[in-house]
Amino acid sequence: MKRRAWLTLGAVLLGGGGVVTYAVASPSGDGGAAGRAKRPVSVHDLPLRATAGGERELPRTRTEQFSMLGVSWADAGKRLQGTAQVRTRSLETGEWSAWQDLETDADPLEDPRARARARGASEPLWVGPSDGVQVRVVHRDGSAGSALPKGLEVSLVDPGVVTDAEAKATEPAAYVAAGTATDSAAPTDSAAPTDSAAPTDSAAPTDSAAPSDSASPSASASPSSTGPTTPTAPPSTVPEPPVVPRADWGADESLSPDPSEYNADVKAVFVHHTDGANDYACSESPAIVRGIYAYHTQTNGWNDIGYNFLVDKCGTVFEGRKGGVDLPVLGAHTYGWNRESAGIAVLGDYTTTGATGAALASIARVAAWKLGQYGADPATTVQLKAGASQTNYSGTSFTAGSSYTFKRISGHRDGYNTQCPGGSLYAQLPTVRAWASGPVQGLKVTSLSGAGLSGSTYYTKGAVTAHWSTTTPGSLISRFELLVDGKAVASVAGTATSASATLPLGGHTVAVRAVHQSGKATTSAALNVVTETTAPTFTTAPKISLRTGTVDTSAVPVTLGWKATDNAALKSVKLLSPTAVTYGPTTTGSKRTAPSGTATTWQMRAYDYAGNYRTSSSSYTPVILQETSAVKSGSWTARSSTSYLGGKSYSSGSTGASLSWTFTGRSASWVVSRASSSGQAYVYVDGVKSATVDLQSSTTLYRQAIWTKTWSGSAQHTVKIVVVGTSGRPTITTDGLVYVK
Repeated sequence: MKRRAWLTLGAVLLGGGGVVTYAVASPSGDGGAAGRAKRPVSVHDLPLRATAGGERELPRTRTEQFSMLGVSWADAGKRLQGTAQVRTRSLETGEWSAWQDLETDADPLEDPRARARARGASEPLWVGPSDGVQVRVVHRDGSAGSALPKGLEVSLVDPGVVTDAEAKATEPAAYVAAGTATDSAAPTDSAAPTDSAAPTDSAAPTDSAAPSDSASPSASASPSSTGPTTPTAPPSTVPEPPVVPRADWGADESLSPDPSEYNADVKAVFVHHTDGANDYACSESPAIVRGIYAYHTQTNGWNDIGYNFLVDKCGTVFEGRKGGVDLPVLGAHTYGWNRESAGIAVLGDYTTTGATGAALASIARVAAWKLGQYGADPATTVQLKAGASQTNYSGTSFTAGSSYTFKRISGHRDGYNTQCPGGSLYAQLPTVRAWASGPVQGLKVTSLSGAGLSGSTYYTKGAVTAHWSTTTPGSLISRFELLVDGKAVASVAGTATSASATLPLGGHTVAVRAVHQSGKATTSAALNVVTETTAPTFTTAPKISLRTGTVDTSAVPVTLGWKATDNAALKSVKLLSPTAVTYGPTTTGSKRTAPSGTATTWQMRAYDYAGNYRTSSSSYTPVILQETSAVKSGSWTARSSTSYLGGKSYSSGSTGASLSWTFTGRSASWVVSRASSSGQAYVYVDGVKSATVDLQSSTTLYRQAIWTKTWSGSAQHTVKIVVVGTSGRPTITTDGLVYVK
């Protein structure tokens, strides 16, 4: 429904006693849609007034609800050589937006016969639910307003609540009644001179006067009343993507009563953006499409929406111009080139922000499908015949009737002097072409579950799962194949990211082949994989030996040693008990502690890269022998302190005084106290002098294992310490002997 709206003047008394004049937009029809779950699509037109400075404007004006707007003028053959800006009042918050520019470089009409029946217009701008508007239009060079086209007005589009899903999710819309108070800060309109050319209500274009498709930017006149012959849809080389039909987004087919007109084929696809905010919810997309449809038919005066397809940021594809998505429907989207192409518009503004991956994937799918119906590769170029003489955005000139080279997937700006589809989306078109044409881009195996990597080779016990990634979306991929030694052993859907197989013993290559929906295939780099089931071997079982350090009854310093090997590739060795520690494949020892007097089991497990493993364990007990258990000779003095093992120790400064311990074990350590005055001692093992040990230390230390000895196996041994009688510091203090059994 299209309704003329007019301005009524009122006044608000301000707190300081002043009076501000304000304007209110009032509908010609009843506002009784309030309270109903559904409401129809409607378009309201407000004339712009001339200002003393020659601009055209509409002051801040409270209106009925709308979500989309644009500026139009009387002469469809004239471009608006100026800047049109709007700001709107949010229905939800009541806040006014910043000024936003309208895209006024809309494609002109090609058929001169239509110019008398249609209106020129900017591109529509989606602003979301709003109930107020302000507009200003100024000539580009700042000259007088007489250079602006006549009959300037702003069209406010309410996409309504049409579908059952929208009605369920949307509260009833409240229309602003005539005479409702407006923003008290709105600038006055009472002094503004009127535009003598502005149309009155009686002069407003009515629905019955709306021009046919010849008034749209199409290269041909509208079809005859009997309707053209509907062609047969040719099959495509790729699958048809899912498309939301017109009925599902709520198209009012009474707005486009003319029959569809068809091209011979689709040689190219032009990509557009619709302009407007990008922060819309995807649930709003049907309403945005309805708004564009209403704007094209009721503001531009076309007989249908101009685009063949529309895509939102979530990747949903909407049927645009009627006639059959699988047919070469003549659109109205790219001036001079509609006769051999289809148009796809992405909802939003992509001047500085790129389109989402989901949107790009859907553009690629639709373009590949439409071009595939006529055997065209989306990555190639094509000769198109110009339907009009003009210059495009980059300055290339075209002459009507001549042919020019275009990429099969081009931007609106390639054919016409406009920034559309925005610089950022235009820069993404090479990606769209690659995705649409194939082969699959960026294929790589990211991991191989069930196998371990050592160097450049994977090792497995047999069962593996390959995981991969691509930059081409799965919706454009027909299938993936898992290749073992060059042969396909598994096939999965194009949206899959992994596949599994069981490999026989021996060496193999594993790769992934991706088959694009076009049939083009690409294969990842092959992985070298060895299947083996032999477990690692402990050539040296876990053993402990005593080491130097501070001795406590609960923590005797020991070194844990082992040696593990594998026939293929050893990955790691893990200590399972008494504590859990993981070691690298080349590590063969670790400093640990063990309690004295208690047997400790040291359990270890060796793993190879295939996942095979072997476990080995040994049990050892550190034993502390006090001085009282030693055989003494010479003079020794007993000392008592909590700092000593067992609370006691022996000291002697007598040259030749000795202590001997006999035990059965595989490792031993002598424990002493150390100080700056400590002397030296000889250590004998099984009657043979083993070392001369100096106990002197700059700091006083207790319970120090100062000397150690380890044998290959357990046997009976005697350790004897003898006082050297060092000059000036003859005394030594011994705190016992520790051995491992």
